[in-house]
Amino acid sequence: MFTQLDPTIPLHVLEKGDGYAIGMIDYGQEHNLIWVTVLNDSGEIWCAPNPSVRLGRNWTMGRAQNPAIDADRAKAAQPCAECKEVVA
Repeated sequence: MFTQLDPTIPLHVLEKGDGYAIGMIDYGQEHNLIWVTVLNDSGEIWCAPNPSVRLGRNWTMGRAQNPAIDADRAKAAQPCAECKEVVA
């Protein structure tokens, strides 16, 4: 079942970045929910499985920043092995 989200939901897809969920796909009890997400930086649309999706900080709701998001952003900021040699 496909559900269009209105309004969209801001979220973070691990190893992809921040974006907005525009829809959700539910294949049933034997599968993860799939979040149809538009990424902010690239404009790409990805179907992300539920274990790869995190909600960010929400001051109004009292939700702190998810540590998995911070770790993912720090990992993404590190240059690859080949780039480390060039930068050094």
